[in-house]
Amino acid sequence: MTAPTTTTFDLPDAAATRAWGTALAGLLRAGDLVVLTGDLGAGKTTLTQGIGAGLDVRGQVASPTFVIARVHPPLHDGPALVHVDAYRLGSLDDVDALDLDTSLEDSVTIVEWGEGLVEGLADDRLEVTLARPRGDFDEDEDASAGVRHVSVRAVGDRWSDVVVPRPHVG
Repeated sequence: MTAPTTTTFDLPDAAATRAWGTALAGLLRAGDLVVLTGDLGAGKTTLTQGIGAGLDVRGQVASPTFVIARVHPPLHDGPALVHVDAYRLGSLDDVDALDLDTSLEDSVTIVEWGEGLVEGLADDRLEVTLARPRGDFDEDEDASAGVRHVSVRAVGDRWSDVVVPRPHVG
């Protein structure tokens, strides 16, 4: 297995986060697993919205916190998007109960809050960490404002020769 590589950069706001997700979707294919990590409001769902737009899938991409997982079928050729929120999952047994491995080969699977729970689903994956410095906004400010610090760790042979897109900011 190829040693993981890490790419880091900043995104100035939610619009740039969504746009970067759309660009990242151009690299994704059926069978890919993307694990998203970050505090509440860091941009995990915003990034997934961009990926959904880039994959051209059906339905509004919203946080699946209460339904745990949503499947967004493709509108044209391409993979479906399986969007999972593992925040309320407490164990590997809870993850197994979702049967994500049955749809993994045919879909792009994105798991928010999946760190430490879903890495066993695929040897090849992208681990994306988003962070918003606490000084960038307060709770009265627009949630779309504020810089996101992004770290992308490409794990496995699938990603060994793939260049993760840098954001087009400015």
